[in-house]
Amino acid sequence: MIRAPKLYRMLRVTVIAVLGSALALAAPGRAAGAELQATLARMDQAAPIFKDLTANLKRTHHTAVINEDTEDKGTIYLRRPKPHELLMKVEIKEPDAKQVAVDTRTAQVYYPKSQTWDVYDIAKYKKQADQLLLLGFGTTSKEMADSYQIALGGQETVSGQKTTRLELTPKASEMHLQKVELWISDTTGLPIQQKLYWPGGDYDLATYTNMQVNTGLPESAVKLDVPKGVKKQYPQR
Repeated sequence: MIRAPKLYRMLRVTVIAVLGSALALAAPGRAAGAELQATLARMDQAAPIFKDLTANLKRTHHTAVINEDTEDKGTIYLRRPKPHELLMKVEIKEPDAKQVAVDTRTAQVYYPKSQTWDVYDIAKYKKQADQLLLLGFGTTSKEMADSYQIALGGQETVSGQKTTRLELTPKASEMHLQKVELWISDTTGLPIQQKLYWPGGDYDLATYTNMQVNTGLPESAVKLDVPKGVKKQYPQR
């Protein structure tokens, strides 16, 4: 079985969320409640019109036991051809080049150095995968509310943009995900940063920059670009 952090790193994409206007909040102050509702409204406005996205991605994985960070940089491509369906590809350019593509049934990883192509069946992990995909673009607030409780974190500036930080706690985490922090743009209602906390103090921090939204991204953009002759492998078998 694929363990939760491994599945997350295999998908290699950290897609953030739109949150629930129907969330049960722990008696926030009037100003805080208004600020939260305004953020939720911006996200709900952005969700139904979201079709695709291209952005630069920087992801840091922190391993607590050795107090060490590893960093990936690349480009992420997302398409939402219809509700409840998210197709994505991440091209990691450094330090070690790789491509990762995810659809509703499979996660695929191409390693140019070794000329190998790993294919994972994630259909039986749909519930776990959905919990991460609910942290993605184009999700409605009602859908988000089904899986997460939320608290207002406050106003912060990330990559030169004013954002509202939100804190999510899973209601029941089959991914062993403990907490999520989201930084939602005050201008677009889209996520520009997320932080996922795992057991033992590990976390993944992802930041999106140079975002291009709804440009008519073709289906080919979310498929692996694998040359002929690459060895195809099925690690689960």
